[in-house]
Amino acid sequence: MRRGINLLNKIETKELLKEIERKFKVNASVSAIIAKINPIEIQQAYLLNSEGLNVRIRIKDTKAYLTIKGGTNPLIRDEFEYEIPMVEAHEMLDNYCKQRLIKKRYCLKQEALTWEIDVFEGNLSGLIIAEIELPSIETTFDLPHWIEEEITMDPNYLNANLILRC
Repeated sequence: MRRGINLLNKIETKELLKEIERKFKVNASVSAIIAKINPIEIQQAYLLNSEGLNVRIRIKDTKAYLTIKGGTNPLIRDEFEYEIPMVEAHEMLDNYCKQRLIKKRYCLKQEALTWEIDVFEGNLSGLIIAEIELPSIETTFDLPHWIEEEITMDPNYLNANLILRC
């Protein structure tokens, strides 16, 4: 059974660098699907982690990124992301970051959109979250059968808060 979803929200996106993202808890049936996908190994940490502003270092396989996210609405936030040299990413992680979030990401296409299914490790082992980035707030999409519940507006599931449990 496919469920349709559309979030009609009155948020205007006047700037180009907005991330519009929905998050969902996932049930165990997704394991059979992601078993066929090569994961991206991700480790990340925060140089600054405060309400409304996060500065993150992320290593994805062989590339590293510095990302700045701003805003308090988990659905839509400003995002600026820059690729940085791997050696500098490791230096920042080693020198300035005590806690690291480790996960495997599996990307699954659904028509023009892509689901990013994150399987967390370490203290967060067992947690699986699916994210989908949308081109606009009005974008509709079908929910796969492995989706349990939406957690977009629950701040406990932001990576910036999950890392506090690592």
